Amino acid sequence: MAGHTQNEITIAAPLDLVWDMTNDLERWPQLFSEYASVEILSREGNRTRFRLTMHPDDDGTVWSWVSEREPDRDTLTVRARRVETGPFAHMDILWQYEEVPAGTRMVWTQDFAMKPDAPVDDAWMTDNINRNSKIQMALIRDRVEQAAAGHRSAAALAD
Repeated sequence: MAGHTQNEITIAAPLDLVWDMTNDLERWPQLFSEYASVEILSREGNRTRFRLTMHPDDDGTVWSWVSEREPDRDTLTVRARRVETGPFAHMDILWQYEEVPAGTRMVWTQDFAMKPDAPVDDAWMTDNINRNSKIQMALIRDRVEQAAAGHRSAAALAD
């Protein structure tokens, strides 16, 4: 069995702002509540290899792993994968963006499988990712919309 999740949110902000803020890896600790730090390991063309480190979990464990991420502005997609897979046999992520009348629709699709010796199975991880994606997407929406409101206020003052 493998895991698959798809979650989406509409952000009341221009596509360019949503794209720029959600693809600014160095600022992810300010955008997501779960990440303590991001360390850029290498950049090659559009591909970035980076280490994500989470805040300690309820047991005090700090999770960290290396991922690669490759944005494609022309297709409004980002493909990512875990390089250091940890308990996952594999983890592939697709981010999609679409301009919609209410702003920008952002979709996260995750395809993965847990290793046989992982502490949790695919079903547990599917539920966990679905629950956490909704929390993180709502935070991102709120933070991007706040930034968009600041841009609009600054533009109005300049007029």
